Amino acid sequence: MIQDPLFNPISINSMQVDNRIYLPAMHLGMADNFQVTEQILAFYRQRAKGGAGMICVGYATVDELSGNSLNIGAHKDEFVAGLAKLAGVIRENGAKNAVQLNHAGRYNMSFFLNGQQPVAPSAVASRMTRETPHALEIPEIKQIVDNFTQAARRVKEAGFDAVEVLHGTGYLISEFLSPLTNKREDEYGGSFENRIRFGIEVMRAIRKQVGPDFPLIVRMNGNDFMPEGQGRDELREYAKALISQAGVDALCINVGWHEARVPQITTAVPRGAFAYLSRGIKEAVDVPVIASHRINDPHTARDMIADGMCDMVAMGRSLIADPNLPQKAKQGKENQIVHCVACAQGCFDNLFQLKHVECLCNPMAGHEHEAAVKPSDKPKKVMVIGGGAAGMNAAIAAADRGHLVALYEKSGRLGGQLYLAAAPPGRDEFAQLARDLEQQVRCRNIEVHLDTAVDKALIEQQKPDHVVLATGAEPMTPPIAGVELGHVVQAWDVLAGKVYTGKRVVVVGGGAVGVETALFLAEKGTLDGETMKFLLINRAEDADTLYEYCVKGTKEVTLLEMMDKIGKDFGKTTRWGMMQDVSRFGIQPMTATRALEITKTGIRVEQQEGQATEIEADTVVLCVGARSDNALADRLRDMGIAFSIAGDAENIGMAFDAVHKGYAAGNRIE
Repeated sequence: MIQDPLFNPISINSMQVDNRIYLPAMHLGMADNFQVTEQILAFYRQRAKGGAGMICVGYATVDELSGNSLNIGAHKDEFVAGLAKLAGVIRENGAKNAVQLNHAGRYNMSFFLNGQQPVAPSAVASRMTRETPHALEIPEIKQIVDNFTQAARRVKEAGFDAVEVLHGTGYLISEFLSPLTNKREDEYGGSFENRIRFGIEVMRAIRKQVGPDFPLIVRMNGNDFMPEGQGRDELREYAKALISQAGVDALCINVGWHEARVPQITTAVPRGAFAYLSRGIKEAVDVPVIASHRINDPHTARDMIADGMCDMVAMGRSLIADPNLPQKAKQGKENQIVHCVACAQGCFDNLFQLKHVECLCNPMAGHEHEAAVKPSDKPKKVMVIGGGAAGMNAAIAAADRGHLVALYEKSGRLGGQLYLAAAPPGRDEFAQLARDLEQQVRCRNIEVHLDTAVDKALIEQQKPDHVVLATGAEPMTPPIAGVELGHVVQAWDVLAGKVYTGKRVVVVGGGAVGVETALFLAEKGTLDGETMKFLLINRAEDADTLYEYCVKGTKEVTLLEMMDKIGKDFGKTTRWGMMQDVSRFGIQPMTATRALEITKTGIRVEQQEGQATEIEADTVVLCVGARSDNALADRLRDMGIAFSIAGDAENIGMAFDAVHKGYAAGNRIE
């Protein structure tokens, strides 16, 4: 029998890792004034129990300017005790462990530094922070090298198995590497050899400190994706230098800078899309190479290792979504995995709001330290009405507490609006979530009734002790003259494939769903990925022509919005990419614009200046919001039946809200 490549052991220097799944360092926003907290311990305990071969925590700070108080600290001896607890928790639960050290450089903000100026190799402003950093002087550079060294000492003293240092993503070391941010004219700038000097000095100093047998890992970019920055060729040479000049034992290949205009983590990025970068590094070095970014299922991970693209796989948000993914894969239960959908609603968007990490797909993520789910003392008969994200999570939570649960859905399948969310280009992972949640329902003792509309008679017949109303919402129709005309349709029907549109389309409403609907329509007639690959490898057309056919569809789409911006309700992580696509696909946004009347030939609008104009349209698509559908609430109240309302039936929100509110509703039933 051929050994599963995902579960072959691997050695990094003196350390043997039981399998090839590496949980990379992720900022969790869970530290308290740099100290390890119970929340952090519980988070990593769960991932170690779930079967990850190795867990890297962090990043951890190396001095006061390298991060903020929500980061784990490694810049003072007083943090060693907390780090030791964390190392012990991970080891006791079966995983090897490491700490990632990093200095944020110009990506830090004076807001986090009590007004102090962030530092960098040169005084080049960051587009992300809009601050200009202090250009480091040579004595300061030498001090930072020593700071990294002392932080590595603390990591080893705390009992960790390895240390990782971040050399990518646009943080301090990569700022020295890149000619985009390194404008120095001394021994740390200019030539390739000078620009890599700082990174090499850091790693040499750490190696001297920790000794020859302690595993030393570098997380570096395979491509910066920054104009005038470092590309693949130079970074391959840097990878070789790290090994030959600094004795690095393994490389974890990162992708892009935070301010790069190439999406790296969102759902639009295909699974395993950046494996070619780890392959390029692997072909240049003779140490283990770890691939990363959008590796969210065992099949993709397994193929990447088997095909020689990498030696290990970094699965970060995948293990936020399902801590037990490795264990399920090893036990042949891959159909029970809850996959990360790369929405960023609970992880990155939370961090931008200075909240700790949570997860759309896993309501318990970030809450592992709270009271465990306890069986109910008095199991009840629970009726859940509505089989969307909220309803399925309510059913799952109630069943896990031991209640007898029946789930009713009026349509022929579970999933609700998740399938609408999956329709726009690059959003198909939401359909995966619908399938994952359905599988979670099916593997529990939950009755499922499809094609069943619930009314008073059915409720009286079933006699539930508690009802969860997760009946979702209905699209709103605005009070605009002409909405009754035959060429006026709802966005939900467009996304569901129930209606077709003409060539000239006006979408009324520029919120998130309006933008996604506009993109759904604008993509019509463009090349799909398989056709693009066929034409490219056969050199049927030149690259510019193929690009044009990838972004130029057959429809002319105009997007109307009353506010001053479109897509305001997107999270910060995804909005810029969506706006980039709006421009690329030729959608014409009209902001500060009010719809006055829909005519047989188009729609009359009024812009901010008070001028009324008519836009010709074959189809007008309405996308002006939704209204909660909770009509059964009054009936249940009159019947004297205990009930709760979850998801859009309570308040219109994002998919994250539906999942979490649904789970909470089910979990609250005593």
